Amino acid sequence: MSAATVTQASDAPGKAEAPILSLVNITKKFPGVIALNMVSFDVRAGEVHALLGENGAGKSTLMKVLAGKHKPNGGQILLEGKEKVFDNPKRAKKSGIVLIHQEQSLVPEMSVAENIFLGSLPKKWGNLVDWKRLHRESTEILDRLKCSFSSKDMVSDLSIAKKQMVEIARALVFTPKVVVFDEPTASLTDHEKPVLYDIINTLREQGVGIVYISHRMDEIFHLSQRISVLRDGEYNGTVNTADTNEDEVTKLMIGRSLEFDHASKPKDFGDNMLELRGLTVDGMFRDVSFSVRKGEIVGMYGLVGAGRSEVAETIFGLRKPSGGEILLDGQVAQLRSSHEAVAQGIALVPEDRKDQGLILGMNCRDNMTLAGLETVSKNGFMRPAAEKTVYDKYQQAMKIKTPGWRQKVGNLSGGNQQKIVIGKWLHTQPKLLILDEPTRGIDVGSKSEIHALIKELARTGYAVLVISSEMPEVLGVSNRIIAMYDGKVTAEFDGDAVSEDALVQAITGQYVTSAGKPDDQPAA
Repeated sequence: MSAATVTQASDAPGKAEAPILSLVNITKKFPGVIALNMVSFDVRAGEVHALLGENGAGKSTLMKVLAGKHKPNGGQILLEGKEKVFDNPKRAKKSGIVLIHQEQSLVPEMSVAENIFLGSLPKKWGNLVDWKRLHRESTEILDRLKCSFSSKDMVSDLSIAKKQMVEIARALVFTPKVVVFDEPTASLTDHEKPVLYDIINTLREQGVGIVYISHRMDEIFHLSQRISVLRDGEYNGTVNTADTNEDEVTKLMIGRSLEFDHASKPKDFGDNMLELRGLTVDGMFRDVSFSVRKGEIVGMYGLVGAGRSEVAETIFGLRKPSGGEILLDGQVAQLRSSHEAVAQGIALVPEDRKDQGLILGMNCRDNMTLAGLETVSKNGFMRPAAEKTVYDKYQQAMKIKTPGWRQKVGNLSGGNQQKIVIGKWLHTQPKLLILDEPTRGIDVGSKSEIHALIKELARTGYAVLVISSEMPEVLGVSNRIIAMYDGKVTAEFDGDAVSEDALVQAITGQYVTSAGKPDDQPAA
């Protein structure tokens, strides 16, 4: 690296004081794979130490070892200079180690307050739960996080973003010494992110050590003082954040720079594959009209709650429109269910791959063929050889990293899980592919591969609709961009000509013409 010096853990840059936490030569093995190989890592009091690496590099596994969820096969955990052995997460929490999970671990059938204090409910005489105190203390924590929901709300009624705030609230119940944030903003809105940053800064001021795992480089460079990188389960160096840049960190992670192609946007498209005419679902979105041509990538951009996902779900037959029309290949389509949508050549890669796109307890092969069982079965019986052929085809084409088809999908990295979901739908041979947040929670290397895959699918004739909350992603892959605000389409841009300023104005309620020039009047 040119501008930053990579160091080993023992002489990592930063303050001179001893670390509050040290992981020394941690090794963790799973059947058929060494997830961590002699990894060392430390964090100091009052420091945000970012831990980066591609999906599958071992970041989450290392933190689960720290939090008592995995027992290491070798190595030491030192907390304030003393060796610790955590047999379970409860013991780690009592010692001051709190992990805020990437995968939410809430109980949907319980209230927000019960989830926040799960395992440590306040008690009164007779060992009964002190409900008044429970809700009072939960409300105090929610107020600190500036949450808009109540401690008495059921978790099952909350959005993904609000559930993530409950996860964060659980960490504040304890008096933590080290807090691990594993992709904490993956489900948060732009309004909620600054609140999280304030909480992190408050914890820093209190001397808490912060481990911050994220694929979003802007967050890493905004929050952290040091960055450590894992690659293929091994430690690959530590740098001072102030002395490095995004390109150098990316090289540490994947061994190369990423060249994002914003120019190769073909102009010769086919006829309309999808056309929406005044599509409306009462209370969600209204009068939405746009088209997607064969061979074209259309991006949908807007803030959370703008109605983008609801439009996609309606196209896929999951919601019944209250007005307007959906045309496929020039013909009005009646899509009363997702089954009918699939039969007519529509595929939807959903926003939440874990809950909506995969069955985590099933193996890779069975997940891959789940959307097209009729192609791998005969007379009601599955044909294992046919299933294996399908799996092999997409595993090779999409470079899915796994020990084998028998591996449970739940054990794969986020990037490889997403490739399984995409492969599952490609197997149905769709005409229209809808991708809702296709790279959420995915490392920069896998993100680049999926972007390249999207462009290649379009080149082969697929009509592709990409919904994303990331402006660089929308600008990087889209031939046209549809901007939405408050359930309405506010502007349509050519992918080559749009400016970031115009796009921001379009998604924040200012009227913008198709030429990208803002108007003085707010959207109605």
